[in-house]
Amino acid sequence: MSMNNIKKVSLAAAAAGVMSGVAGAARKKAVDELMAGIRDDSDKVRAEAWLGAGEVGAAAVKPLAKVMSNKDIEVARAAKRGLWKIVRHAGRPGAGNEKRAVVGKLVELLGDEQPVPVRREVLWMLSEIGNRRSIKLIAALLSNRDLREDARMALQRIPSKGAIAALRAGLKAAPEDFKLNIAQSLRQRGVKVRGLPCVKLVPTKKTNVKPL
Repeated sequence: MSMNNIKKVSLAAAAAGVMSGVAGAARKKAVDELMAGIRDDSDKVRAEAWLGAGEVGAAAVKPLAKVMSNKDIEVARAAKRGLWKIVRHAGRPGAGNEKRAVVGKLVELLGDEQPVPVRREVLWMLSEIGNRRSIKLIAALLSNRDLREDARMALQRIPSKGAIAALRAGLKAAPEDFKLNIAQSLRQRGVKVRGLPCVKLVPTKKTNVKPL
């Protein structure tokens, strides 16, 4: 490579680095401004903040999730609403890269170090925009007594053959008191399940009604 070409490559790399730094600084500023608005004492300012959270994107996922456990219930609610805005904005048609970025941040919030209410909310968010990577992590929570119902419903809602496979595997591994639930999710996805009654047909109360 000639010296001129080397210089051109170096200049291009430097320009790319500058642009990346500028973009990073802009993202940080947007997140900082969003979080300041979410924590504001004013109802109006909080509402404006969460309503505009969608375009801030993946960079705000973890900061918002952290504030969802805030002692101030209104601040916590604003953070949750803001996170939902990001999820639904990322789920719009043609936003594949944004969706993948947001999903990547959401799945990192499924670990044991997060509060159960946050993990539960994240599961429902993933039920709307989850991908193949998220299915495995969601399926792992079918064995968690606090979150297994939410995990089951998330898999039921994700339109993927992988989600159906995860439910099949979950049915085999599930304790007896949870098999009917997973079987019902499989039926909702069009899978025939033999040997387990449909929960819709199991009476919940005693009745004196006799067949004709």
